[in-house]
Amino acid sequence: MPNMQVEKTPMPEQEPQVRCHNFEEVAKGYTEEMAHNEAERCLHCKNRPCVSGCPVGVHIPDFIAHVAAGEYEEAFQTIQLTNTLPAVCGRVCPQETQCESKCVRGIKGEPVGIGRLERFVADWHMQHSGDKDAVKPAPSNGHKVAVIGAGPAGLTCAGDLAAKGYEVTIYEALHVAGGVLMYGIPQFRLPKEIVQKEIDALKAKGVTINTDMVIGKVLEIDELFEMGYEAIFVGTGAGLPNFMNIPGEGLVGTYSANEFLTRVNLMKAYKPEYDTPILPVKKVAVVGGGNVAMDAARTALRLGAEEVHIVYRRSEEEMPARREEVHHAKEEGVHFNLLTNPVAIHGDEKGRVCAIECMHMELGEPDASGRRRPVPVEGSNFQIPVDCVVMAIGNSPNPLIRSTTKGLEANRRGCIVVDADTMATTREGVYAAGDAVSGAATVILAMGGGKQAAASIDAFIQGKAN
Repeated sequence: MPNMQVEKTPMPEQEPQVRCHNFEEVAKGYTEEMAHNEAERCLHCKNRPCVSGCPVGVHIPDFIAHVAAGEYEEAFQTIQLTNTLPAVCGRVCPQETQCESKCVRGIKGEPVGIGRLERFVADWHMQHSGDKDAVKPAPSNGHKVAVIGAGPAGLTCAGDLAAKGYEVTIYEALHVAGGVLMYGIPQFRLPKEIVQKEIDALKAKGVTINTDMVIGKVLEIDELFEMGYEAIFVGTGAGLPNFMNIPGEGLVGTYSANEFLTRVNLMKAYKPEYDTPILPVKKVAVVGGGNVAMDAARTALRLGAEEVHIVYRRSEEEMPARREEVHHAKEEGVHFNLLTNPVAIHGDEKGRVCAIECMHMELGEPDASGRRRPVPVEGSNFQIPVDCVVMAIGNSPNPLIRSTTKGLEANRRGCIVVDADTMATTREGVYAAGDAVSGAATVILAMGGGKQAAASIDAFIQGKAN
């Protein structure tokens, strides 16, 4: 009999007053009993609406049935059929707007906790598989593909191609693989050890990863083709931070969210044994309302800030951040300055940030995004005393690849132009997906694009071979 409990089985978490002082994972994960209870809530609908909400097409009811039966390894293998990074997706996917939004149980209560179950299964596999199920590379099909960027899109594309026997080499600009999973998402939401295990599993499938390789500088795409690669996938992400171009953005103590989070996450500025420089902060303003803004605000608290403000020009209803992230930030004591827009950053005589000047806003008619446009309230300027400002207002793709590759078109936002069905760019043999194509978006959408591109690359190479 299914479990007809209306609400999801609660996720055990660290207490807010405790977790805001450490970088350990906030959510502790389900026990076997919790996972079993939650799996029993699945109705196993015939038309499987949840699957249609998953960008990588995980066989959701099948893996949940295995969990309900206590067959955790079988559940993991089912997820792995379509998802290269289950432990990551179980933690950072916006399930509430994807698979869980389609769940029939959500009509008269809360949907099944699909993400929580995916995390449980992936974690169980990591803890129990050891080396006995070591993955072996697929038999070679004699074809070579290069992947540029070891973020979610690149890792997914590489994994799918390796499974078909391709010799895949990833070229990554940073000194470790993982992309935004390593440099952007904080340890307390996505432990780096988990990401590393997923990457190690990919290497076991035969994927080669070359780090410190800035394509466009060290090598260009034309040279990769000359090296014998028959197709190239571009998954370079959106690493170029946006700024507001207001006075004071050059003051000491103003960061892009990219720089702030990279110093802390990838370069371990929060650990005393690392000498990565980061300013000691006491009062912080984070500008923006997305997940990155929440990550930066909650990171600042953990670095010892006494007061952290989110400064966002719309209301909470329009915030693009996940509800869970906003809820966690509030629990931890982050102040929300809504309908508030920065107009200047002020500095002291030493050129260091001492305040952020803002205006109150009110909401007008909807704009192109469908959200109501914020309109300034004249004469409403005020200042918040701060010693640090973090700009978390989005990122654009780095122009390096497109500026060094003939025939590769980009749109006015700097995003690589692709065919929506095949992810093929305007240059033959070059495919692209993820944030380099969409602009900053979610991990799972990048993975979905990487999966789509892998299928197209396979069709392209096999079509030429025949």
